[in-house]
Amino acid sequence: MATDEAVFLQSQRKPAPPTVRFYTWLAPAVSVGYFQKIHRDIDLAACRKRDIDLVRRPTGGKAVFHEHDLTYAVVGLEQRDGFPADILETYRIISRCLIRGLRDLGVEAAMAEEGRTLPEIPAKASCFSAPSRYELLVKGRKICGSAQVRSRGSFLQHGSLLLDFDPLRTGEVLLPQQDGRDRQIMHLRQSVTSLREEGVSLPDMEALCRIMKAGFEAALDIHLAEDVLTGAEEALKERLLKDKYMNEKWNLEGRTT
Repeated sequence: MATDEAVFLQSQRKPAPPTVRFYTWLAPAVSVGYFQKIHRDIDLAACRKRDIDLVRRPTGGKAVFHEHDLTYAVVGLEQRDGFPADILETYRIISRCLIRGLRDLGVEAAMAEEGRTLPEIPAKASCFSAPSRYELLVKGRKICGSAQVRSRGSFLQHGSLLLDFDPLRTGEVLLPQQDGRDRQIMHLRQSVTSLREEGVSLPDMEALCRIMKAGFEAALDIHLAEDVLTGAEEALKERLLKDKYMNEKWNLEGRTT
């Protein structure tokens, strides 16, 4: 999270080409949205019992349990490099890139319908409880959730592509209310899918990242050049890590003091 925010903040200070990052997590973790209430939506006791880390994202949206997923982050400038100022249009463009990558894996995904009327959602704490407009569905079930933040002409979009999905384990940490938990887990089971459930023989992570990278290149007609953080980005990342993301008040309460 510190790396993603550092790239995002630095893009506001010194305009640069868009950045796309793909990564996995060193250990199981829950990332919560910028505005999310931890004690209402997350079972902290279950997380601690299972050694599941918790971090608050700079992006909005609901909680994601990261265990068998590929996370992506896209940083860009509004009204440059093909990205509009409109939030939903930016979602749509990035979803096109993900759809292209998924197609090369043998999975036909589609964007959630514009203006879709959703049923009552019993598992509201989870990012995967329901698709937002332009998020990705496979046969009507969500496979990738995304969230965004925008400031000073720049945007950061996070997303999580599910490689595998265990609704019971997810429900144990994201559904703190005992009443109705079985119903909520059943909802997740019915509304969420994963690459493994869609029959994909998963390549190693580096190969998967190359496939998804190629999806961005094909959909946007660009070439992505591999690079490392600039000196300014690296310094800002270390400061954010120390002052913010290693701070329990930030992760639990959304503040650092």
